Amino acid sequence: MPDSARQSVLFPDIYSKPVLVESCDQPMSNDGGAILLIPIDRALQLTESLAAALDDQRQAGKVQHAVVELVRQRVFAIAHGYPDGNDAAALACDPALLLACERSPLGAEPLASQPTLSRFENTADPRRLRRMAETLGRTVLAHQRQTRRNRPPRWLRIDIDPTCDPTHGQQEFSAFNGFYGTSCYLPLLVTVSFDAEPTKYLIAAVLRPGNASAMSGTLGVLRRLVALVREYFPQVRLRLRADSAFAVPELLECLEAAGMEYVIGMPTNAVLARASERLMCRARARCRRSGRKVTLFGEVSYRAGSWSRRRRVVYKAEVVVYPERESRDNDRYVLTNLRRQPRGVFAEYHGHHDMENRIKEVKLDLRMDKTSCAGFAANQFRVLLSLAAAMLLQAFQEKLAAGTEFAGAQMVTLRERLFKRAVRVMESARRVLWQFSRHYPWAGAWNDIALALGATGG
Repeated sequence: MPDSARQSVLFPDIYSKPVLVESCDQPMSNDGGAILLIPIDRALQLTESLAAALDDQRQAGKVQHAVVELVRQRVFAIAHGYPDGNDAAALACDPALLLACERSPLGAEPLASQPTLSRFENTADPRRLRRMAETLGRTVLAHQRQTRRNRPPRWLRIDIDPTCDPTHGQQEFSAFNGFYGTSCYLPLLVTVSFDAEPTKYLIAAVLRPGNASAMSGTLGVLRRLVALVREYFPQVRLRLRADSAFAVPELLECLEAAGMEYVIGMPTNAVLARASERLMCRARARCRRSGRKVTLFGEVSYRAGSWSRRRRVVYKAEVVVYPERESRDNDRYVLTNLRRQPRGVFAEYHGHHDMENRIKEVKLDLRMDKTSCAGFAANQFRVLLSLAAAMLLQAFQEKLAAGTEFAGAQMVTLRERLFKRAVRVMESARRVLWQFSRHYPWAGAWNDIALALGATGG
């Protein structure tokens, strides 16, 4: 169909000539770069495996959209910045999303509507959610085992951290949390990392009520994850890192029974403060003489009232100095069973802090906190779909070789510079033509990435 003006508006005074804005019939998309994620999804078999975990109980004669298509539509939409099911109304005929769902980009049949996706999300039940969560965990571990087949890892670190997911309505199990000062959920996020590598791979996300304790659901998640890890990496040594909310006897005894190492923050108390006071005095004296920050390390054998035995606590006696301000004590405590010097234990514990960046990515870039369904199970379903989108993007990040322009880029940067690429789409009997502008500033990097993902030069 030839281009033809359907609508036009005129700006007569913003330039030396009148500026006329027209619409045309040529199919276009704002997300032309989405084609880069399709081979990643196929290599991981991510959406296909998720769909297999969701048994379809609909009447076959009334099914218009297969489960795998519904999963792909939601996961790819989230990855490209459309976290809400309501976005389906605007995206139902988008050529890039149609192609990702293995449909003709110019086909007459649109993708699923918002009511269809809403019904799909509300079919979630605990059994399906457990199968989805296990499938996502297996996808990450299977991919990492394949990646490391020539050099199996010696260590695998598990990092756990909760986060606040504010709620704004009558969502099931939403509760007011005094620490965060809002009604919310408290999802638990889990990552794994290998040997000395800094990269943390998201592997689990569990939605929890807003008044949940730190240990609510934690032991169950860890037991299932450890069993999966042992299946894929039988010889690997396991280590858990967490903040002070998890320094509870149930978790410590579980980890010790499983033969796992741990590095867990400890809240300060009067006993620990007395144990570190001698080093703190030395640190204050040195700070007064030098006018600079001073850090000293020590350790103590400590037993809390609820513990069954004594455990090792290492501490940092630190005094920090800020310009034009008085110096300030900054004592910190870490509970561990590592056989390292206290300085080395703190270095290991500091590696846990990158969890905040992973949480920011899934919350800000992928809107994992878009948990606006009335039902709790439907909201957990949304969390798992966001986790799947994060896994897709992390696998894409791995393909970006070190030293290239986008190596180490955050998810939102990848989306804005590689995926948000306007494209004009044409389709014939023999091929589909994806036509980009010549003025795209990252064309060279985009083409290199496409070739690395399996495309061939034309």
